[in-house]
Amino acid sequence: MRGLSVLLFCAAAAFAAEDGFTSLFDGKSLKGWKIVGQKGPGYVPQDGILVCPADGGGNLFSEKEYKNFVLRFEYKLSPGGNNGVGVRAPLSGDAAYSGMELQLLDDGHEKYKGKIKSEQHTGSIYDVIPARTGFQKPAGEWNEEEVTADGSRIKVKLNGVYIIDANLDSVQEAAVLKRHYGLKNQKGHVGFLGHGTLVEFRNIRIKELP
Repeated sequence: MRGLSVLLFCAAAAFAAEDGFTSLFDGKSLKGWKIVGQKGPGYVPQDGILVCPADGGGNLFSEKEYKNFVLRFEYKLSPGGNNGVGVRAPLSGDAAYSGMELQLLDDGHEKYKGKIKSEQHTGSIYDVIPARTGFQKPAGEWNEEEVTADGSRIKVKLNGVYIIDANLDSVQEAAVLKRHYGLKNQKGHVGFLGHGTLVEFRNIRIKELP
């Protein structure tokens, strides 16, 4: 186990050493995070991986608020897995509306076929702007994601491919803006929005932009 710990530490250090990036997860604790609406065990650190168990979840937010940033992480979904990335979210309310949620979903699973909208696929700004599909790896494999929030521009890169590049100012529908009032937030917390399915995360790091 000692060798594994050293290996995980070196990997975390390597990612943190990326130009301007800071690690958000130390691999062994929830230091720097705050859970809101915890379900069951919430989120559990296990051998360098942040686990949202099938009987856990809730919203796990960074203690710090961020305005403009690049967030990088890896995630692995279980079959039918469902989670989300909270962006510029407050600690109260439903983050998909009071802030912004970028979907993480095993959207090819049988239980979602014909039951989800285009703006509910992985990478989409939930219920607002759809992402390109077909670039997520199968459940059980690790995916690499990068989220850039720079003013009104939101970009999501999945496994090296940009699947969304959106200007929030293009959202003009009054009903959408009323429902998703958090689209106008200038800053807020980042985090993961668990929905009672097994999803794992690792190598979580962030770089603040001017």
